[in-house]
Amino acid sequence: MTRKRRRLVILSLFLLGLGSATALSLLAFQDSLVFFFSPSDLARRPPPTDRAVRVGGLVEPGSVARSGTEVRFAITDGTTRLAVAYTGILPDLFREGQGVVANGRIQPDGSFRASEILAKHDENYMPREVAESLRREGHWRDGAAGAAAQPAQGGPRR
Repeated sequence: MTRKRRRLVILSLFLLGLGSATALSLLAFQDSLVFFFSPSDLARRPPPTDRAVRVGGLVEPGSVARSGTEVRFAITDGTTRLAVAYTGILPDLFREGQGVVANGRIQPDGSFRASEILAKHDENYMPREVAESLRREGHWRDGAAGAAAQPAQGGPRR
């Protein structure tokens, strides 16, 4: 084997290894991606049932029903309603009419099975994605505009 051919083989093996490592990294990263949707977004373009998604909106008043550790409620963006089922302990700040973000998966029947519920952490905060979704749908309350700009980390501002 000539010197030139040996370099070509080594370079080819290096590029093959680099391409394989990149493909495996991207495949592993794809499984951890979670996309945010509003109930209206889900109605327009439902994701596959095996895909984890994040849904945000307001808890519809009168929709919370508890049965042991399972809670069923509806999230709305003012236009579309999404039924949510969650088994576990809800955050202390969870209540009707408040903004929430639920992580989970769409079920074959169109409902949402949440694995985690996130509620606002003080009275002035609403997750940025939820605020933008409500603004897009035309259901944004005046006076709440500065609240969505506050960072999610840290304590309440005084």
